[in-house]
Amino acid sequence: MHSSNKTYTITEYGGFTRNVSFSGYQSLPERTFDALETFILANTSGIETEAVELLSLSARRGIGKIITARNYVGLITMTDGTVIEILPKIAGGDISDGDTKGIFLEMLKTLKDVTFKDFNVSNLHTDRLSLLEIFIKMFLDEVSILTKQGLKAAYTPVEANERFYKGKLLASQNIKHNLISHDRFFVRYDDFSINRPENRLIKSTLRFLLKQTTDSRNRQNTVRLLTFFEGVDYSVSCEADFSKCIGDRSMSHYDKTLSWCRVFLQGNSFTSFRGSEIALALLFPMEKVFESFVAAKFRRHLGDGVSLRTQDSRYSLFDSPTRAFALRPDIVLEFSGHTVVLDTKWKLLSDNTRNSGISQSDMYQMYAYSKKYDADGIVLLYPHSDNVSRSEFRYESDDNVNVDISFIDLRNADNSIANLIAKVC
Repeated sequence: MHSSNKTYTITEYGGFTRNVSFSGYQSLPERTFDALETFILANTSGIETEAVELLSLSARRGIGKIITARNYVGLITMTDGTVIEILPKIAGGDISDGDTKGIFLEMLKTLKDVTFKDFNVSNLHTDRLSLLEIFIKMFLDEVSILTKQGLKAAYTPVEANERFYKGKLLASQNIKHNLISHDRFFVRYDDFSINRPENRLIKSTLRFLLKQTTDSRNRQNTVRLLTFFEGVDYSVSCEADFSKCIGDRSMSHYDKTLSWCRVFLQGNSFTSFRGSEIALALLFPMEKVFESFVAAKFRRHLGDGVSLRTQDSRYSLFDSPTRAFALRPDIVLEFSGHTVVLDTKWKLLSDNTRNSGISQSDMYQMYAYSKKYDADGIVLLYPHSDNVSRSEFRYESDDNVNVDISFIDLRNADNSIANLIAKVC
Protein backbone atom coordinates (compact mmCIF):
# COMPACT_ATOMS: atom_id res chain seq x y z
CA MET A 1 0.00 0.00 0.00
CA HIS A 2 0.99 3.63 -0.34
CA SER A 3 2.84 5.54 2.27
CA SER A 4 0.35 8.29 1.53
CA ASN A 5 -2.80 8.45 -0.51
CA LYS A 6 -4.31 11.79 0.32
CA THR A 7 -6.21 13.78 -2.30
CA TYR A 8 -5.81 17.57 -2.36
CA THR A 9 -8.44 19.38 -4.40
CA ILE A 10 -8.38 22.95 -5.67
CA THR A 11 -10.27 24.73 -8.44
CA GLU A 12 -8.70 26.65 -11.34
CA TYR A 13 -6.76 29.68 -10.15
CA GLY A 14 -6.73 28.29 -6.61
CA GLY A 15 -3.34 27.74 -5.03
CA PHE A 16 -1.13 25.62 -2.77
CA THR A 17 1.23 26.82 -0.06
CA ARG A 18 4.26 24.94 1.26
CA ASN A 19 3.12 23.72 4.66
CA VAL A 20 1.64 27.10 5.65
CA SER A 21 -2.00 27.68 6.59
CA PHE A 22 -3.31 30.76 4.82
CA SER A 23 -6.86 31.76 3.96
CA GLY A 24 -7.83 30.93 0.38
CA TYR A 25 -4.94 28.48 -0.12
CA GLN A 26 -4.59 24.75 0.37
CA SER A 27 -1.54 23.74 2.39
CA LEU A 28 0.58 20.89 0.98
CA PRO A 29 3.17 18.87 2.91
CA GLU A 30 6.69 20.08 2.06
CA ARG A 31 7.63 16.89 0.21
CA THR A 32 4.53 17.00 -1.99
CA PHE A 33 4.95 20.71 -2.67
CA ASP A 34 8.61 20.21 -3.67
CA ALA A 35 7.71 17.31 -5.99
CA LEU A 36 5.05 19.48 -7.63
CA GLU A 37 7.51 22.35 -7.98
CA THR A 38 10.04 20.02 -9.64
CA PHE A 39 7.30 18.85 -12.01
CA ILE A 40 6.46 22.46 -12.99
CA LEU A 41 10.13 23.27 -13.62
CA ALA A 42 10.64 20.09 -15.66
CA ASN A 43 7.72 21.11 -17.89
CA THR A 44 8.44 24.78 -18.43
CA SER A 45 11.79 24.40 -20.15
CA GLY A 46 10.45 22.78 -23.32
CA ILE A 47 9.05 25.17 -25.90
CA GLU A 48 6.96 22.35 -27.38
CA THR A 49 4.70 22.07 -24.31
CA GLU A 50 2.34 24.85 -23.37
CA ALA A 51 3.21 23.92 -19.83
CA VAL A 52 3.85 27.53 -18.84
CA GLU A 53 0.08 27.69 -18.44
CA LEU A 54 -0.07 24.49 -16.40
CA LEU A 55 0.69 25.75 -12.92
CA SER A 56 2.53 28.90 -11.93
CA LEU A 57 5.13 29.37 -9.24
CA SER A 58 5.38 32.57 -7.22
CA ALA A 59 6.24 33.83 -3.75
CA ARG A 60 4.47 36.12 -1.30
CA ARG A 61 5.88 37.83 1.74
CA GLY A 62 4.71 36.11 4.90
CA ILE A 63 3.55 32.97 3.04
CA GLY A 64 6.56 31.88 1.01
CA LYS A 65 6.22 29.93 -2.20
CA ILE A 66 2.83 29.48 -3.84
CA ILE A 67 1.80 27.14 -6.65
CA THR A 68 -1.27 28.40 -8.52
CA ALA A 69 -3.43 26.36 -10.91
CA ARG A 70 -3.91 27.98 -14.30
CA ASN A 71 -6.35 26.92 -17.01
CA TYR A 72 -5.48 23.21 -17.01
CA VAL A 73 -7.86 20.91 -15.20
CA GLY A 74 -7.46 17.27 -14.21
CA LEU A 75 -5.19 15.36 -11.89
CA ILE A 76 -1.58 14.72 -11.01
CA THR A 77 -0.72 11.61 -8.99
CA MET A 78 2.62 11.37 -7.23
CA THR A 79 4.63 8.17 -6.98
CA ASP A 80 3.93 8.16 -3.22
CA GLY A 81 0.18 7.98 -3.92
CA THR A 82 -0.72 11.63 -3.27
CA VAL A 83 -3.33 12.91 -5.72
CA ILE A 84 -3.59 16.56 -6.74
CA GLU A 85 -7.00 17.27 -8.26
CA ILE A 86 -7.70 20.51 -10.14
CA LEU A 87 -11.37 21.14 -10.91
CA PRO A 88 -12.78 23.76 -13.29
CA LYS A 89 -14.28 26.90 -11.78
CA ILE A 90 -17.96 26.72 -12.75
CA ALA A 91 -20.14 29.86 -12.50
CA GLY A 92 -18.83 31.45 -9.33
CA GLY A 93 -17.56 28.28 -7.74
CA ASP A 94 -20.47 27.85 -5.32
CA ILE A 95 -21.53 24.43 -6.62
CA SER A 96 -20.42 21.17 -5.02
CA ASP A 97 -17.28 19.33 -6.12
CA GLY A 98 -19.48 16.39 -7.13
CA ASP A 99 -21.57 18.56 -9.49
CA THR A 100 -18.44 20.26 -10.82
CA LYS A 101 -16.91 16.87 -11.68
CA GLY A 102 -20.16 15.81 -13.35
CA ILE A 103 -20.18 18.92 -15.57
CA PHE A 104 -16.48 18.55 -16.39
CA LEU A 105 -16.95 14.88 -17.39
CA GLU A 106 -19.91 15.79 -19.63
CA MET A 107 -17.61 18.31 -21.31
CA LEU A 108 -14.81 15.74 -21.72
CA LYS A 109 -17.18 13.41 -23.57
CA THR A 110 -17.25 15.86 -26.49
CA LEU A 111 -13.51 15.60 -27.17
CA LYS A 112 -12.63 13.85 -30.42
CA ASP A 113 -10.61 11.35 -28.42
CA VAL A 114 -12.24 7.89 -28.41
CA THR A 115 -11.38 7.44 -24.70
CA PHE A 116 -14.02 9.69 -23.24
CA LYS A 117 -16.77 9.20 -25.82
CA ASP A 118 -19.71 7.24 -24.39
CA PHE A 119 -19.59 6.79 -20.66
CA ASN A 120 -22.71 7.52 -18.62
CA VAL A 121 -21.82 10.26 -16.13
CA SER A 122 -24.85 9.61 -13.93
CA ASN A 123 -23.46 6.14 -13.06
CA LEU A 124 -20.12 7.46 -11.92
CA HIS A 125 -20.68 8.56 -8.29
CA THR A 126 -19.01 11.92 -8.83
CA ASP A 127 -19.79 12.97 -5.27
CA ARG A 128 -18.04 9.94 -3.77
CA LEU A 129 -15.04 9.44 -6.04
CA SER A 130 -12.05 11.59 -6.95
CA LEU A 131 -11.38 12.26 -10.64
CA LEU A 132 -8.65 9.61 -10.59
CA GLU A 133 -11.01 6.97 -9.17
CA ILE A 134 -13.68 7.99 -11.72
CA PHE A 135 -11.22 7.50 -14.60
CA ILE A 136 -10.12 4.17 -13.11
CA LYS A 137 -13.78 3.09 -12.83
CA MET A 138 -14.39 3.99 -16.50
CA PHE A 139 -11.43 1.85 -17.55
CA LEU A 140 -12.51 -1.09 -15.38
CA ASP A 141 -16.02 -0.89 -16.87
CA GLU A 142 -14.51 -1.16 -20.37
CA VAL A 143 -12.30 -4.14 -19.40
CA SER A 144 -15.34 -5.78 -17.84
CA ILE A 145 -17.24 -5.53 -21.13
CA LEU A 146 -14.23 -7.03 -22.96
CA THR A 147 -13.92 -10.01 -20.63
CA LYS A 148 -17.63 -10.76 -21.09
CA GLN A 149 -17.10 -10.82 -24.87
CA GLY A 150 -14.07 -13.04 -24.41
CA LEU A 151 -10.42 -12.04 -24.77
CA LYS A 152 -9.01 -12.40 -28.27
CA ALA A 153 -6.30 -14.96 -28.82
CA ALA A 154 -3.68 -14.83 -31.58
CA TYR A 155 -0.91 -16.94 -33.06
CA THR A 156 2.38 -15.85 -31.57
CA PRO A 157 5.76 -17.28 -32.62
CA VAL A 158 7.47 -19.23 -29.83
CA GLU A 159 11.08 -20.48 -29.83
CA ALA A 160 11.63 -23.07 -27.11
CA ASN A 161 13.35 -26.29 -26.15
CA GLU A 162 10.40 -28.69 -26.09
CA ARG A 163 9.94 -32.39 -25.26
CA PHE A 164 7.90 -32.88 -28.43
CA TYR A 165 8.81 -32.07 -31.97
CA LYS A 166 6.46 -29.47 -33.48
CA GLY A 167 6.81 -26.65 -35.97
CA LYS A 168 10.29 -26.12 -37.35
CA LEU A 169 13.55 -27.47 -35.89
CA LEU A 170 16.16 -24.72 -35.38
CA ALA A 171 19.26 -26.77 -36.18
CA SER A 172 22.04 -24.59 -34.76
CA GLN A 173 20.12 -23.88 -31.54
CA ASN A 174 19.27 -27.55 -31.26
CA ILE A 175 22.93 -28.59 -31.47
CA LYS A 176 23.87 -25.90 -28.91
CA HIS A 177 21.23 -26.97 -26.36
CA ASN A 178 20.73 -30.66 -27.05
CA LEU A 179 24.09 -32.09 -27.93
CA ILE A 180 24.02 -34.28 -24.84
CA SER A 181 20.29 -34.67 -24.08
CA HIS A 182 18.48 -36.09 -27.08
CA ASP A 183 15.05 -36.07 -25.49
CA ARG A 184 14.40 -32.41 -26.41
CA PHE A 185 13.98 -30.42 -29.64
CA PHE A 186 14.75 -26.74 -30.08
CA VAL A 187 11.86 -25.63 -32.28
CA ARG A 188 9.95 -22.60 -33.52
CA TYR A 189 6.18 -22.89 -33.72
CA ASP A 190 3.10 -20.70 -33.57
CA ASP A 191 1.17 -20.82 -30.33
CA PHE A 192 -2.49 -19.82 -30.26
CA SER A 193 -2.89 -17.94 -26.97
CA ILE A 194 -4.33 -14.83 -25.36
CA ASN A 195 -0.77 -13.65 -24.63
CA ARG A 196 -0.92 -10.96 -27.33
CA PRO A 197 0.21 -7.30 -27.12
CA GLU A 198 -3.28 -5.86 -26.55
CA ASN A 199 -3.93 -8.17 -23.58
CA ARG A 200 -0.45 -7.57 -22.15
CA LEU A 201 -1.10 -3.82 -22.16
CA ILE A 202 -4.46 -4.25 -20.43
CA LYS A 203 -2.92 -6.51 -17.78
CA SER A 204 -0.06 -4.00 -17.23
CA THR A 205 -2.59 -1.18 -16.85
CA LEU A 206 -4.57 -3.21 -14.31
CA ARG A 207 -1.37 -3.81 -12.30
CA PHE A 208 -0.50 -0.09 -12.45
CA LEU A 209 -3.99 0.91 -11.28
CA LEU A 210 -3.95 -1.59 -8.44
CA LYS A 211 -1.09 0.51 -7.01
CA GLN A 212 -2.96 3.77 -7.67
CA THR A 213 -6.49 3.11 -6.48
CA THR A 214 -7.56 3.55 -2.87
CA ASP A 215 -11.27 2.98 -3.51
CA SER A 216 -12.29 -0.44 -2.18
CA ARG A 217 -14.75 -1.11 -5.02
CA ASN A 218 -12.23 -0.23 -7.73
CA ARG A 219 -9.61 -2.33 -5.96
CA GLN A 220 -11.92 -5.34 -5.76
CA ASN A 221 -12.81 -5.03 -9.44
CA THR A 222 -9.18 -4.71 -10.51
CA VAL A 223 -8.25 -7.89 -8.62
CA ARG A 224 -11.27 -9.72 -10.10
CA LEU A 225 -10.43 -8.63 -13.67
CA LEU A 226 -6.78 -9.67 -13.33
CA THR A 227 -7.95 -13.29 -12.96
CA PHE A 228 -9.08 -13.22 -16.62
CA PHE A 229 -5.50 -12.45 -17.69
CA GLU A 230 -3.77 -15.39 -16.06
CA GLY A 231 -2.39 -16.68 -19.36
CA VAL A 232 -1.02 -13.25 -20.25
CA ASP A 233 2.42 -11.76 -19.48
CA TYR A 234 2.96 -8.19 -18.34
CA SER A 235 4.34 -5.88 -21.03
CA VAL A 236 8.13 -5.79 -21.03
CA SER A 237 7.99 -2.69 -23.24
CA CYS A 238 4.70 -0.82 -23.48
CA GLU A 239 5.96 1.20 -26.45
CA ALA A 240 6.77 -1.98 -28.38
CA ASP A 241 3.42 -3.55 -27.52
CA PHE A 242 1.48 -0.42 -28.53
CA SER A 243 3.26 -0.47 -31.89
CA LYS A 244 2.21 -4.13 -32.39
CA CYS A 245 -1.50 -3.51 -31.76
CA ILE A 246 -3.31 -4.36 -34.97
CA GLY A 247 -6.02 -2.03 -36.13
CA ASP A 248 -8.11 -4.65 -37.92
CA ARG A 249 -11.87 -4.87 -37.72
CA SER A 250 -11.90 -7.99 -35.58
CA MET A 251 -10.14 -5.98 -32.83
CA SER A 252 -12.28 -2.84 -32.97
CA HIS A 253 -14.03 -3.72 -29.69
CA TYR A 254 -10.63 -3.26 -28.01
CA ASP A 255 -10.31 0.38 -29.16
CA LYS A 256 -11.79 2.07 -26.11
CA THR A 257 -9.93 -0.10 -23.60
CA LEU A 258 -6.63 0.45 -25.39
CA SER A 259 -7.12 4.19 -25.55
CA TRP A 260 -7.56 4.07 -21.75
CA CYS A 261 -4.33 2.04 -21.53
CA ARG A 262 -2.62 4.88 -23.41
CA VAL A 263 -4.04 7.38 -20.95
CA PHE A 264 -2.72 5.48 -17.93
CA LEU A 265 0.53 4.04 -19.29
CA GLN A 266 1.61 6.99 -21.43
CA GLY A 267 -0.25 9.85 -19.75
CA ASN A 268 -2.13 10.54 -22.97
CA SER A 269 -4.55 13.35 -22.23
CA PHE A 270 -3.56 16.27 -24.42
CA THR A 271 0.04 16.91 -23.64
CA SER A 272 2.56 14.50 -22.26
CA PHE A 273 4.42 15.65 -19.21
CA ARG A 274 7.76 14.87 -17.64
CA GLY A 275 8.45 14.43 -13.96
CA SER A 276 10.35 11.88 -11.91
CA GLU A 277 8.02 11.87 -8.89
CA ILE A 278 4.87 11.97 -10.98
CA ALA A 279 3.12 8.65 -11.62
CA LEU A 280 0.43 10.11 -13.86
CA ALA A 281 -0.51 13.58 -15.07
CA LEU A 282 -3.86 13.88 -16.80
CA LEU A 283 -4.38 17.54 -17.51
CA PHE A 284 -6.76 19.15 -19.98
CA PRO A 285 -6.65 22.74 -21.27
CA MET A 286 -10.13 24.07 -20.42
CA GLU A 287 -10.05 26.46 -23.38
CA LYS A 288 -10.06 23.43 -25.73
CA VAL A 289 -12.55 21.43 -23.66
CA PHE A 290 -15.04 24.33 -23.57
CA GLU A 291 -14.64 24.97 -27.30
CA SER A 292 -15.31 21.33 -28.16
CA PHE A 293 -18.26 21.13 -25.74
CA VAL A 294 -19.98 24.23 -27.19
CA ALA A 295 -19.49 23.00 -30.79
CA ALA A 296 -20.97 19.57 -29.87
CA LYS A 297 -24.01 21.20 -28.22
CA PHE A 298 -24.55 23.45 -31.26
CA ARG A 299 -24.49 20.41 -33.55
CA ARG A 300 -27.15 18.75 -31.44
CA HIS A 301 -29.50 21.73 -31.38
CA LEU A 302 -29.17 23.22 -34.88
CA GLY A 303 -32.09 22.83 -37.24
CA ASP A 304 -31.94 21.76 -40.89
CA GLY A 305 -30.64 24.29 -43.36
CA VAL A 306 -27.92 25.62 -41.04
CA SER A 307 -24.35 24.60 -41.82
CA LEU A 308 -21.78 24.60 -39.01
CA ARG A 309 -18.03 24.82 -39.53
CA THR A 310 -15.55 24.57 -36.67
CA GLN A 311 -12.04 26.04 -36.71
CA ASP A 312 -12.81 27.58 -40.10
CA SER A 313 -9.65 28.61 -41.94
CA ARG A 314 -10.98 30.19 -45.14
CA TYR A 315 -9.64 33.64 -44.47
CA SER A 316 -6.43 35.33 -43.44
CA LEU A 317 -5.96 38.92 -42.35
CA PHE A 318 -3.80 39.59 -45.43
CA ASP A 319 -3.79 37.97 -48.86
CA SER A 320 -0.80 39.59 -50.53
CA PRO A 321 2.06 39.00 -51.21
CA THR A 322 1.14 35.70 -49.52
CA ARG A 323 -1.68 34.72 -47.17
CA ALA A 324 -0.61 35.73 -43.70
CA PHE A 325 -2.06 35.77 -40.17
CA ALA A 326 -4.71 33.06 -40.50
CA LEU A 327 -8.11 33.63 -38.96
CA ARG A 328 -9.62 30.60 -37.26
CA PRO A 329 -12.95 31.26 -35.55
CA ASP A 330 -14.29 28.43 -33.38
CA ILE A 331 -17.75 28.25 -34.99
CA VAL A 332 -19.17 29.64 -38.23
CA LEU A 333 -22.91 29.25 -38.89
CA GLU A 334 -24.28 29.75 -42.41
CA PHE A 335 -27.97 29.75 -43.33
CA SER A 336 -29.95 31.33 -46.20
CA GLY A 337 -27.32 33.91 -47.10
CA HIS A 338 -26.48 34.83 -43.50
CA THR A 339 -23.24 34.26 -41.61
CA VAL A 340 -22.79 34.25 -37.85
CA VAL A 341 -19.31 33.86 -36.34
CA LEU A 342 -18.88 32.66 -32.74
CA ASP A 343 -15.77 32.38 -30.64
CA THR A 344 -15.61 30.64 -27.26
CA LYS A 345 -13.49 31.96 -24.40
CA TRP A 346 -12.94 30.04 -21.17
CA LYS A 347 -12.92 32.93 -18.73
CA LEU A 348 -15.18 34.03 -15.89
CA LEU A 349 -16.11 37.66 -16.52
CA SER A 350 -16.87 40.07 -13.70
CA ASP A 351 -18.65 43.44 -13.40
CA ASN A 352 -15.83 44.63 -11.14
CA THR A 353 -13.08 44.50 -13.78
CA ARG A 354 -12.38 46.78 -16.72
CA ASN A 355 -14.58 45.87 -19.73
CA SER A 356 -15.88 43.02 -17.52
CA GLY A 357 -12.56 41.26 -18.12
CA ILE A 358 -12.93 40.94 -21.92
CA SER A 359 -9.46 41.21 -23.37
CA GLN A 360 -8.57 43.79 -25.97
CA SER A 361 -6.92 41.24 -28.25
CA ASP A 362 -10.15 39.17 -28.30
CA MET A 363 -12.08 42.22 -29.44
CA TYR A 364 -9.53 42.95 -32.18
CA GLN A 365 -10.04 39.36 -33.30
CA MET A 366 -13.84 39.79 -33.40
CA TYR A 367 -13.46 42.99 -35.40
CA ALA A 368 -11.33 41.14 -37.96
CA TYR A 369 -13.87 38.30 -38.18
CA SER A 370 -16.69 40.76 -38.77
CA LYS A 371 -14.86 42.45 -41.65
CA LYS A 372 -13.48 39.33 -43.34
CA TYR A 373 -16.65 37.24 -43.10
CA ASP A 374 -18.91 40.22 -43.76
CA ALA A 375 -20.82 38.62 -40.88
CA ASP A 376 -24.41 39.35 -39.87
CA GLY A 377 -23.62 38.42 -36.29
CA ILE A 378 -20.48 38.17 -34.15
CA VAL A 379 -20.79 36.47 -30.77
CA LEU A 380 -18.20 36.11 -28.02
CA LEU A 381 -19.26 33.20 -25.86
CA TYR A 382 -18.20 32.84 -22.21
CA PRO A 383 -19.20 30.43 -19.46
CA HIS A 384 -21.86 31.99 -17.21
CA SER A 385 -20.41 33.85 -14.26
CA ASP A 386 -22.28 34.77 -11.08
CA ASN A 387 -20.19 37.96 -11.03
CA VAL A 388 -21.83 39.43 -14.14
CA SER A 389 -25.25 41.01 -13.66
CA ARG A 390 -26.33 41.11 -17.33
CA SER A 391 -27.31 37.94 -19.16
CA GLU A 392 -25.98 39.39 -22.44
CA PHE A 393 -24.76 42.71 -23.82
CA ARG A 394 -23.49 44.25 -27.04
CA TYR A 395 -20.64 46.45 -28.22
CA GLU A 396 -21.39 48.59 -31.31
CA SER A 397 -19.04 50.63 -33.49
CA ASP A 398 -19.90 53.41 -35.95
CA ASP A 399 -18.60 51.36 -38.89
CA ASN A 400 -21.23 48.67 -38.43
CA VAL A 401 -19.30 46.13 -36.35
CA ASN A 402 -21.47 44.76 -33.53
CA VAL A 403 -20.18 42.18 -31.07
CA ASP A 404 -22.62 40.33 -28.80
CA ILE A 405 -21.38 38.98 -25.50
CA SER A 406 -23.31 35.85 -24.50
CA PHE A 407 -23.02 33.26 -21.75
CA ILE A 408 -23.46 29.49 -21.50
CA ASP A 409 -24.70 28.34 -18.12
CA LEU A 410 -22.87 25.04 -17.72
CA ARG A 411 -25.41 23.95 -15.10
CA ASN A 412 -27.99 23.94 -17.91
CA ALA A 413 -26.01 24.11 -21.14
CA ASP A 414 -28.72 22.72 -23.44
CA ASN A 415 -31.09 25.49 -22.45
CA SER A 416 -28.46 28.22 -22.94
CA ILE A 417 -27.48 26.95 -26.39
CA ALA A 418 -31.09 26.51 -27.56
CA ASN A 419 -31.87 30.12 -26.51
CA LEU A 420 -28.75 31.41 -28.25
CA ILE A 421 -29.55 29.57 -31.48
CA ALA A 422 -33.10 30.98 -31.41
CA LYS A 423 -31.57 34.49 -31.23
CA VAL A 424 -28.87 34.22 -33.89
CA CYS A 425 -30.51 31.98 -36.51
